[in-house]
Amino acid sequence: MPVGDENPRSSPGGRRMQDAPGGGVGPGLSPVDRRTLLVCSFILAAALGQMNFTGHQVLRVLAKNEKQLSLLRDLESLKPQKVDFWRGPARPSLPVDMRVPFSELKDVKAYLESHGLAYSVMIKDIQVLLDQEREAMAKSRRLERSTSSFSYSSYHTLEEIYSWMDNFVTEHSDIVSKIQIGHSFENRSILVLKFSTGGSQRPAIWMDTGIHSREWITHATGIWTAKKIVNEYGKDPILTNILKSMDIFVEIVSNPDGFAFTHSMNRLWRKNKCNRPGVFCIGVDLNRNWRSGFGGNGSNDNPCSETYRGPYPHSEPEVAAIVDFITAHGNIKALISIHSYSQMLMYPYGHLLEPVSNEEELMWRVESLSTGPMTAASSTPSASSSGTLGAMASCCRPQRSSPRPRRCGWQFRPS
Repeated sequence: MPVGDENPRSSPGGRRMQDAPGGGVGPGLSPVDRRTLLVCSFILAAALGQMNFTGHQVLRVLAKNEKQLSLLRDLESLKPQKVDFWRGPARPSLPVDMRVPFSELKDVKAYLESHGLAYSVMIKDIQVLLDQEREAMAKSRRLERSTSSFSYSSYHTLEEIYSWMDNFVTEHSDIVSKIQIGHSFENRSILVLKFSTGGSQRPAIWMDTGIHSREWITHATGIWTAKKIVNEYGKDPILTNILKSMDIFVEIVSNPDGFAFTHSMNRLWRKNKCNRPGVFCIGVDLNRNWRSGFGGNGSNDNPCSETYRGPYPHSEPEVAAIVDFITAHGNIKALISIHSYSQMLMYPYGHLLEPVSNEEELMWRVESLSTGPMTAASSTPSASSSGTLGAMASCCRPQRSSPRPRRCGWQFRPS
């Protein structure tokens, strides 16, 4: 199931509940009681294993105008840590998708109805889908063990991906190598695959996936893209020519701590796992931690928010590792970051409304690949789940249509 959001202006920056320190849990509780309740919830979750989302629903809301969009944005401050926007309020023409816990459904639906906001239930029970996903993974894992193979049509754990990377590099050592560019907050290795035919400090393309840990389809896309590069090198003339003069770097797991946590505890965890003295809530939204546009629209200064930007730009080791590597390299010509769950192509800069100088060139490239509006997101990793290489080269012809890109987009690279 694809989860997450990558609308850079999807939430009201800096809004927070004024009378609920730490994000709040409910009315009528003292700050101490709220924290005690949250601690007990975490202890219970740890004791029981994976967090359960039985009864959680995803609602799709259609806002008619800017006033109704504002009401949806207000919902996040009214229900901190409760309403999880998968597709945030952006403009009236776009639907808003949000996950609502079972305990909050009655209140949230009443809020929507009282303000004349039309909604439908898109997912009736999230846990049903998560159970199906876990069952499919277990079945695939049994098959992989019996055949000593790696399935490119299934999701994998961090350990499985890192093991695959080691084998992948060994099998294709003539073109692929592995680089460690840093360590995560919990001291896990941050690894990058380098595709190169030789030479040093050549012009390069950077691609990262999984910066939002719950967006498993992006990790699968990174793995599939790596496989496609080695399979098509020497066959596809454009990709072959690119690798004759350029290198390609692919960071498959950009948020290893958060990704490991989605497998061990909370499937819908989005941020990294940093914790700081005096801050009760855990994690920073790594895609809001870049210097470019830091603190602008779509980010939040509340540490309990899913879009918490962090205390300062590049404060997180996962982001700092990317920035340091790209800065030291000094010759990166293209940067691609893969997200789910929104169906859109975004390009710089997400914190600005003005068109970029080469907008016409960007629009031409996308329109040359487009055959119509993009269809619904796929929840199963497959070759047709990504047109990534279609934009990087022609080795992977897009097998589904592309969206018309929005003017705003990525807000994430070092300035």
